[in-house]
Amino acid sequence: MKALTQLAAFNQGLRDNLKTAVKDTADGFFEIFHNGFAVIGLTTAILALVLLGRPDLRYQGETKLLSWLQLRHTVFTTGSAQEEEEVAVADLDASERATATDPADLPKQQAAVAFWLSKKYKVAPEPLSALVAEAYSLGAKAKLDPTLILAIMAIESGFNPFAQSPVGAQGLMQVMTKIHSDKYEDFGGKLAAFDPITNLRVGVKVLQGCIAQAGSIEGGLKYYVGAANLANDGGYANKVVAEYARLYQVAYGKAAPMRKPKLDFASETPTRAKQVGTEVQPVVLPMVAPSKPATEVAPEKIAAL
Repeated sequence: MKALTQLAAFNQGLRDNLKTAVKDTADGFFEIFHNGFAVIGLTTAILALVLLGRPDLRYQGETKLLSWLQLRHTVFTTGSAQEEEEVAVADLDASERATATDPADLPKQQAAVAFWLSKKYKVAPEPLSALVAEAYSLGAKAKLDPTLILAIMAIESGFNPFAQSPVGAQGLMQVMTKIHSDKYEDFGGKLAAFDPITNLRVGVKVLQGCIAQAGSIEGGLKYYVGAANLANDGGYANKVVAEYARLYQVAYGKAAPMRKPKLDFASETPTRAKQVGTEVQPVVLPMVAPSKPATEVAPEKIAAL
């Protein structure tokens, strides 16, 4: 009898210990999950505050989420997951890489310049519109007339972003990539010379330094083409100024002739390799009077295009 009593007491103690262990375990799990949810809630609140203060991050997140949802919807409806995903990603990347702007979205003055250049140089108005808009933006920052910047692009490359001269001047603004490789570092390296917007930005920096160093537009153009130490620049500055005057007229609603300048890379001299790139403070440049456009120079070899 005593043995049965002891056995019953032992079983009861075992059951009590088991209940206690189960309760403690459950309480532990509850505490862990409770604290975990608290951390998640706190993290979410902090993230929400950051997004409220940074609308650009919120916009990027919403755009990526929307793109992902649209992709998932397309995959679900077509049943070809891998193919649809590859097509969607390629389309998004191509759209993001495109250097083009609808001319209708430009201010009237910029649109007029873009259409005029498009017609004269036989280039699509959409990519030209993007370059015109960028030239106006850069010109305001560098205190350079945007039509001067566009005139240099016209004379240098005819708006061919892949142009290259015999001595290594590259891109829209025909910048000497080897000489100014440091200016391309922030854009991913020297291959960025063939990205239209990057080449334009670097070219404007070089031009700004040249004009400031020379003290005038004509003198700066002579530095820019690498003819600072020569008796003449082969007519380069005259051609640029003539195109500058025409573009200035177009920008202010006046008719301008469309005499297309002749590009002659073969006449380039090694002086281009000395293209100046000193960083100096910008100067306020005089405007070219639209009522007195510069005249065309006689056909002659250009020092360097």
